[in-house]
Amino acid sequence: MKKRGYGIANMWYGIGNTANHNPSGAFVDILDDGTAIVLTGCADIGQGSTTVLAQIAAETLGINIEDVVVVAADTEVTPDAGATSASRQTYVSGNAVRLAAENACEQVLAKASEELNIQAEKLSIYQGQIWVGDNPSGVMIKEIITKCRSEGVLTLGHGSFDPVTTKLDSETGQGIPYATYAFATQVAEVEVDTETGIVEVKKIVAAHDVGKAINPQSVEGQIEGGCSMGIGYALFEEVVVKDGEIQGPGMSTYLIPTAMDVSEVYPIIIEEYEASGPYGAKGVGEPALVPTAAAIANAVADALGIRLYELPLTPERIIAAIKRN
Repeated sequence: MKKRGYGIANMWYGIGNTANHNPSGAFVDILDDGTAIVLTGCADIGQGSTTVLAQIAAETLGINIEDVVVVAADTEVTPDAGATSASRQTYVSGNAVRLAAENACEQVLAKASEELNIQAEKLSIYQGQIWVGDNPSGVMIKEIITKCRSEGVLTLGHGSFDPVTTKLDSETGQGIPYATYAFATQVAEVEVDTETGIVEVKKIVAAHDVGKAINPQSVEGQIEGGCSMGIGYALFEEVVVKDGEIQGPGMSTYLIPTAMDVSEVYPIIIEEYEASGPYGAKGVGEPALVPTAAAIANAVADALGIRLYELPLTPERIIAAIKRN
């Protein structure tokens, strides 16, 4: 017999490293032709940080993303950006790149102020040209940079960001270990075969507060990937150690979900502006994984009327629990 069940799980997750200094630095160089180079130590390991940092730089500089080149994770030339961990790079390195781009813009606008005889506070850069309030001045950024170069002025900006935290008090245990938090709710629908013990995840709906989705497609991909990993954690992955040796050291024996095992995932992006984040953004990497296994376990409990307390929920454990009850 196959039984359906539904489960829900909620989570909150601190972005960054707990109550430690967590800085990131960046350089932004506006070149003679109005394009820009971003130097950042941020390592993109598939999460899409290089694209996001290019977007942040382009938005701040007022140029097209196609005109931004990101040089990332080259320890010979890029400043330290900290580890690609703790769901921190968009938040921390994103702020560093934004500040570096703002610093570079200040130099351009200072020169534009001299040329146009208009206060720099009234000027901005948009679509590659200088704007006065809401109106284009007709002066391209390239013209201002040419003037800068003729006077020996470099349009190179630098920026760094270290989230504000407070270490935990040794006596009270109180503090502010993270500058911001991510929140999420996931709902899982499962089908449990009571004869074989096989659990099939039919659907996951995942709602995540990401601050501001700088790249919505990337955010959806992160959520879908996290849910896929969560299915593996809930149903397949188990490290068995005997006499100090891992018994399943290869991918043939350590099981992870395949495309046939992953359910439909419906990501829902919740945008709750984070004032300390770059353009309101915060992290979504690990939060996408955190509630999935709990939601699946709750759904299995709903289907069977039996609560299991050990992961993964293998067929053997499912059948054993049914027999005990």
